[in-house]
Amino acid sequence: MNFKPILIVAGEPNSIFFEIFLKTFKNNTFKSPIILIASKKILEKQIVYFKYKIKIEELDIKKEIKKINSNVINLVNVEYDQDKIFDKISKKSNTYIKKSFEIALDILKKKITNKFINGPISKKSFLKKNYLGITEYLAKKTNSKNVAMIIYNKSLSVSPLTTHLPVKQITKKITKLEIINKVKIIDLFWRKFFKKKPKIAITGLNPHCETTDIFNEDERIIKPSIEFLKKNKYNIFGPFPADTIFLKNNRKKFDIVIGMYHDQVLTPVKTLFEYDAINITAGLPFIRVSPDHGPNEQMLGKNTSNHLSILRSIQFLDF
Repeated sequence: MNFKPILIVAGEPNSIFFEIFLKTFKNNTFKSPIILIASKKILEKQIVYFKYKIKIEELDIKKEIKKINSNVINLVNVEYDQDKIFDKISKKSNTYIKKSFEIALDILKKKITNKFINGPISKKSFLKKNYLGITEYLAKKTNSKNVAMIIYNKSLSVSPLTTHLPVKQITKKITKLEIINKVKIIDLFWRKFFKKKPKIAITGLNPHCETTDIFNEDERIIKPSIEFLKKNKYNIFGPFPADTIFLKNNRKKFDIVIGMYHDQVLTPVKTLFEYDAINITAGLPFIRVSPDHGPNEQMLGKNTSNHLSILRSIQFLDF
């Protein structure tokens, strides 16, 4: 059986990506070959630095990509001029990251594969104020109007209705349409990818789903959205208070919990599973996964970073 390659953009060159990727690849038992889009210069330096014996085969993307070796790193080289093996994150890498994503999107558009992973990106440096995160960046680049961020673990997954928004802006983005669209995307993804109809829980916005304010989002927006979805045969329940939905006997009833904002659901799921979780974007024309952590430049070169999330990312797409 021929397995489609897993396409990986290394992302920020001054991140822990190369360390955790090499830790993962050194014991390579993956059925799918790997295509890595990265700087050959940096990759070779870090292979030597971390004392691995890993082979690289450079791919020429101007020619048709046919046979891909599963025992080596199939590299699409993107030039990046950096004398130091480790450096601080800065806007210097923005052109390199942008080009890496452009190459990846072109490969995905040609249907060479539909499996895509990106390494950590500095939102502050690369995305700036243009995009809230890579989820929104890829949605824009692929003209995908409705997408959902899913932090996935086989025991329990979560999805924030709003992503990397300042807290004071969250309520403006909580609408019936946003809730309904998010549920539809997640339900479709579960049925297509996992071949099952998911059991979905939704949290309220306010503590205990109550408020002393004149306008109660839980009553006026969230509850009517849930009732509409129930009438349309979605397996959905709530709204639940966010402080109790993650208790053991509550969370085990559901496949995924949708929260109203980022930290409301990411904090508990990271506490429960730590690095044993991956970030999936549902609603794109391909399957996009990334490790559920950032560049972590403070850990550069220490060889102590946990590689479980990148391992889980590759395993998830190894079919």
